[in-house]
Amino acid sequence: MEIKKLDGEISVAAQVTVAEVSAIAEAGFKTIICNRPDGEGNDQPLFHEIEEAAKQAGMESHYLPVESGKVSDEDAAAFGKALDAAPKPALAYCRSGTRSVTLWSLSRAGRMGLPEILAKTKGAGYDMHGVVRRIANNGRTPTDAVDGRFDVVIVGAGSAGIAVASSLLAREPELEIAVIDPADIHYYQPGWTLVGGGVFGANQTVRTLSSVLPPQVHWIKAAVAAFEPERNAVLLEGCRLIEYGRLVVCPGLKLDWHKVEGLVDTLGKNGVTSNYRFDLAPYTWELVKGLRQGTALFTQPPMPIKCAGAPQKAMYLSADHWQRAGALKDIEVAFHNAGGVLFGVKDYVPALMNYVDRYDAALMFNSNLVAIDGPAKTAYFETTDAEGKTETLGRDFDMIHVCPPQCAPDFVRVSPLADQAGWVDVDQNTLRHKTYENVWSLGDVMNAPNAKTAAAARKQAPVVAQNLLADLGKASGVAHYDGYGSCPLTVERGKIVLAEFGYGGKLLPSFPGWLINGRKPSRLAWLLKEKVLPPVYWKAMLRGREWLAKPSPARPEVIN
Repeated sequence: MEIKKLDGEISVAAQVTVAEVSAIAEAGFKTIICNRPDGEGNDQPLFHEIEEAAKQAGMESHYLPVESGKVSDEDAAAFGKALDAAPKPALAYCRSGTRSVTLWSLSRAGRMGLPEILAKTKGAGYDMHGVVRRIANNGRTPTDAVDGRFDVVIVGAGSAGIAVASSLLAREPELEIAVIDPADIHYYQPGWTLVGGGVFGANQTVRTLSSVLPPQVHWIKAAVAAFEPERNAVLLEGCRLIEYGRLVVCPGLKLDWHKVEGLVDTLGKNGVTSNYRFDLAPYTWELVKGLRQGTALFTQPPMPIKCAGAPQKAMYLSADHWQRAGALKDIEVAFHNAGGVLFGVKDYVPALMNYVDRYDAALMFNSNLVAIDGPAKTAYFETTDAEGKTETLGRDFDMIHVCPPQCAPDFVRVSPLADQAGWVDVDQNTLRHKTYENVWSLGDVMNAPNAKTAAAARKQAPVVAQNLLADLGKASGVAHYDGYGSCPLTVERGKIVLAEFGYGGKLLPSFPGWLINGRKPSRLAWLLKEKVLPPVYWKAMLRGREWLAKPSPARPEVIN
C-alpha cells in the first residue's frame, strides 16, 4: 500500500485491505474515509469489514461512496463536512485514490487558492486539471459560458507581453488580440539598478499600463487561475473563461521572498533592501549614501533568476560611491553567491574581477542566504565546501542587498504547460510549446537556457510574432531565436561592461569592437544604458519597432 500525503490533515491511497488497517493506525492516522462503493470490483473488501478493523485499531471510519467519474457538488460538500469533523490525520481511499483527491480538491475550493490545491495534488501524483473549473468556482459545477474569444491571447503585460503584442500588430493589424494582466502599472525594471545607484529617480521607471498597451488590444484586467490547453482556454479568477486560437504565455516570474526566513518582515528597514522591488530601490540608495563604515553584504540566490548580473551591479555601484566618498576603506564589502562563479560567461569575468579587486570585495561562492534576523542585523548563509558538506553560518551586517529566490508563477508551475521544474516547456529555437502547437512563450517564464533579461525579451518578441503568424498562414518561414541576452554590468558610475551573449555563452555583440568592446569597461556603453536604452524601451520595443531586434532570416519550412 502506498500512502500519498496531500497535507497535514489528509493523505490518500488506493484500495485498502483489512490486513492493512492496523498498519494505517500505527502510522498515526485517526480516521479512514472510504470513497469506493461496495461491489465495484471483485477484489475489494466490503466497507463494514474495513469499519470493524478500524474500530479495533481505535480509528474512526466514514463511508462516502462515489461512482467513478461522477463526483457531484453534493459529494464534495459531504466529504468536506466529514473531514472537518473527523479526528486527524485522515486517510481517504478509493480504487486508485483519484476520487478521494477530487473530493478533497473540490471541498477545499474557496479555502485554498487554486494553485495551492493543484500543487498539493500534483505533488501526490494526481492531475486535477479535469476539474479545474469547478475548483475555481468554489467547488461547484460552473456553466460553460465563455466570456471572450480571440485570435491571440497574451498572458502578461510586462515587457515581453507588450512587445509581442506590438510586433504582431505591426505585421497583422487586423488580429483580435487580448492581453490578460491584473496590474495597473508598468515598470521599466532594468532601470531599478540605476535607481539604487542614485542615477535615476524611481518615477523614471514607471508608467500606467493603459498608456503603454497598444490601443488595438483588448485589455482583460484580471488574474489567471489556470490554463486549459486541451480546450484552448484560459481560466480567470472568478471562473471566467477566455478562449483563444493562439496563446502566448509571458507573465514573468515570481520573486519568492518568503523562501528566505525572516526576509519579508524586515524588507525596507533594518538595513535590508533590494533593487528587485520598485519601492525598495530608493531605499538602497538611501542606505548607500548613509553608510560610512561597517559591513555591506550583497547576495545572489541559486539560478535561474531575472538578470543574473543585477546582484553584483548593486555591489559595484555602491562600492564606487563609497570609494568616491572616501569611505570604502572603512567598509567591508562581500558578495555571497549561491553559485560557483562570478558570471556565467567566462569572457567577461576578467574585467569584472578587476573591479572586485579594486573595491576589495570578498567573493563568497556556494553561499546561499537562507534567513535574516533584521533587528539583530544578522544574515544566515548555507555554505557548501568542496567536499559537498554544508553548514549554516551567521554574519552581521550594517547593510544587506538581497536578490530573492525566483521561480515561475504558481498558476504556471502547476499547469499542463510546465516542465518538471515549473517553467513553460518550449522549443528553444522557435519558442513554440513542445506539446501544444498553438502555444508560445517568451520572457522570464519559459525554459529556454538563455539569460532572463529585458534584452532577451526584445529579441524573442519578433521571433514569436513571426512564428505565430506563420502558423496562422499570415507569414512564411520559421524565425529562430539564438539565445541572445544582454547584461550591462554597471561596474562604476560612468562605465559598463556590456555583456552580450547567446546559447552556450557564445558572444553576440551588437556593435563593432572598435565602438564598444564588451570585454572592457566602456563609457559609451554607460551612455547607451543611461540615455539610449530607456527611450528605445518605451518608444521602440513596446511599440513594435524592432531596432536591432528583427529576427534572423526566416527559414522557409514548417514550424516543428
